Amino acid sequence: MRRFAAIALLLTLAACAPPQDSATRRMPVFFQEWSANLDPEATDTVNAAAAVAKEHPGWPVSVIGFADPEGSPQANRDISQLRAQVVTDALVKAGVPAASITRSARGATAYVSMSLESRRVEIVVGSP
Repeated sequence: MRRFAAIALLLTLAACAPPQDSATRRMPVFFQEWSANLDPEATDTVNAAAAVAKEHPGWPVSVIGFADPEGSPQANRDISQLRAQVVTDALVKAGVPAASITRSARGATAYVSMSLESRRVEIVVGSP
């Protein structure tokens, strides 16, 4: 579990660093296999994204759920949608206006590998 947390933290930190020429912030939230529960690291990432969104109230927030290819296409769509909903609810609870958030789920259509990287939600906070 510690290895998972260390990998998740490193990937989150790398993803949070915006390119010099862009105001868009991409922050991945990682999940265990077939889980939609936010662990402490995931909660920290959601809170960091909420802070950015609240600093820039006119910026749109996208929440995009993903899954790895294990299981049926329908099951992967369902888990990616549930993950996106959980992250959206956490952002709203942290003070991000629901009207500024768009949510989508892509299932396993854009998986990276059979790993943590595919079991994620991407929070994208960007300039309008």
